[in-house]
Amino acid sequence: MKETIYHELMNKKKKGQKSFAVLLDPDKVNDKKIEDLIDKAHFAGVDYFLVGGSLVISNHLDEVVQQIKKKSAIPVILFPGTPSQVSKYADALLYLSLISGRNPELLIGQHVISAPFVKGSGLEIMSTGYMVVDGGAPTTVSYISNASPIPADKNEIAVCTAMAGEMLGMKLIYLDAGSGARRPVTEEMISQVASCIEIPLITGGGIRNPEKAYLNCKAGADVIVVGDAIEKDSTLMKELADAVHASPISIGR
Repeated sequence: MKETIYHELMNKKKKGQKSFAVLLDPDKVNDKKIEDLIDKAHFAGVDYFLVGGSLVISNHLDEVVQQIKKKSAIPVILFPGTPSQVSKYADALLYLSLISGRNPELLIGQHVISAPFVKGSGLEIMSTGYMVVDGGAPTTVSYISNASPIPADKNEIAVCTAMAGEMLGMKLIYLDAGSGARRPVTEEMISQVASCIEIPLITGGGIRNPEKAYLNCKAGADVIVVGDAIEKDSTLMKELADAVHASPISIGR
């Protein structure tokens, strides 16, 4: 099984280099919007496109991925809400296990059902310990998963959960306050989690400005994911990417 993108992420982590990813929800983009985002992503130096969402109700996931691949060399990583959100045209898949919750279907149940299809897709599969953190507003993922998020001030729970995920063999940890979060994950939580794991750490949800992206990187995040803010104002992309790429090696790392 190929591990091109994962090896790249690990090498970047060793060098202290940070990555910026733009999240696209297939339900919220059309052809014209995708073209505009691709142009801005090339200008900004975006590292990855993440494609997916908690609820994908349209049937054009393949079309969105193919359009990106046709016009861009930026790697496309699937961020699926369900096992059906898989496109063979992407480069890689975040194979998410909701380790912050206690819903067995999202810990392993849906993976059992999707495993043959996912393995046959030809995608690079990156097992990801997905951790939802309370962002101050109800999120689609919390509703769908029927699982409570980690309280925003319970850093010790986040740390132990991330450590468990790594020891169980996860390749990535993803701290997410959720789409439309009022409060992003705190730098303190990011710092404490980052200091206790060796695998790459992704953060997303509620990141609306370059300063927050920079501070997340400084605290220890390896990949910053932004979706909603860019959806509302795509001109932010360059500033966000510059802030991520200019960030220093994480404190205490």
